[in-house]
Amino acid sequence: MHPIVNRFLKYVKIDTQSDPNNSNFPSTEKQWNLAHLLVSELKEIGMHEVTIDENCYIMATLTSNIDYTVPTIGFVAHIDTSPDFSGTNVNPQIIENYNGKDILLNNKKNIILSPDYFEDLLLYKGQTLITTDGTTLLGADDKAGVAEIVSAMEHLIKNQEIKHGKIRICFTPDEEIGNGAHLFDVEKFGVEWAYTMDGSKIGELEYENFNAAGAKVTIQGISVHPGSAKGKMINSILIGNEFSSLLPANEVPEKTSGYEGFYHLHTFSGDIETTTLEYIIRDHDFNLFENRKKTFLEAVALINKKHNSEIIKVEIKDQYFNMKEKIEPVMHIVDIAKEAMEQANIKPLIKAIRGGTDGSLLSYKGLPCPNIFAGGHNFHGKYEYVPVESLIKATEVIVNIAQIVARK
Repeated sequence: MHPIVNRFLKYVKIDTQSDPNNSNFPSTEKQWNLAHLLVSELKEIGMHEVTIDENCYIMATLTSNIDYTVPTIGFVAHIDTSPDFSGTNVNPQIIENYNGKDILLNNKKNIILSPDYFEDLLLYKGQTLITTDGTTLLGADDKAGVAEIVSAMEHLIKNQEIKHGKIRICFTPDEEIGNGAHLFDVEKFGVEWAYTMDGSKIGELEYENFNAAGAKVTIQGISVHPGSAKGKMINSILIGNEFSSLLPANEVPEKTSGYEGFYHLHTFSGDIETTTLEYIIRDHDFNLFENRKKTFLEAVALINKKHNSEIIKVEIKDQYFNMKEKIEPVMHIVDIAKEAMEQANIKPLIKAIRGGTDGSLLSYKGLPCPNIFAGGHNFHGKYEYVPVESLIKATEVIVNIAQIVARK
């Protein structure tokens, strides 16, 4: 088995789920477990200036092996996994020479990974897949990216004939809860541009992402005994349903694709007295994004007017913005990644991210940062998998980028 497989399996077996309900940074202590392992490993393979700060950001340097000046570049990945699905006791399975048929992930629970539902599986017929056992996520988002960066650095250190300039790497915590770049020290990182290794399907190359906001709707009802409730009870649960129905029914994640934006209700909880709805609001176009927030507020105002009181209150917070605005003036950095993929016989799939990455916030902090595939599929759930060949190819792309920059 290729060495990157052992490295990846070691990483995914360490539970690093982040926690959106914890304001500490990082949000979970267990992220330190992988962080400290990575610090030791980076030192062992020969990286320089290996540091870890009080916020769990790991940085390291691969020194230049050329005698002329080229741009210092960086590679970034995150160590945490999604809080949406269990990352405890990850038990990866290896499927060699995948035959294009259903994969039984868990016999006891009859959990099947099927190409009839996940058609991208057929792209990897004949390859080796790493899957879950059907009870947890896998963690390829983004431990695949971490493994690829470490493996690429090790390859460059062991093969000094490959020419490269100075390269910086950084592994971040809490990306999955939107905080991965919040305390990122761009000045300390000290690069002209970077790439996040945090995409999905092999070939993905992304420099556009959603504009994003989070919205919390709180509805205050009045609880009265149902026997005497007429004209007095206000059932906040029903008001929550009414509010949800005022938003465009087809503008939800499960009915949109490409550049289409959406409203996503991801939490609905409450009782007669108090109900809370939590949404994410997304759109690639900034004006449409602003209109979505306006539509949201209009729905709130409509219900409040109907009840002649502020029965609904809402808090909307912007989360991140489309990095396209920051990348387009330096499109040569996307061209370099595209060339690196073509050198690896990979067809670049330049597309917009229907989400966000650390690269979005980093780009707005002055560090242009497109996103490159890490190879995994079906992130944040039990059907997650990654082809070994994609891990290897992503590592090759990193090495190719280093070489291309060195000869510019």
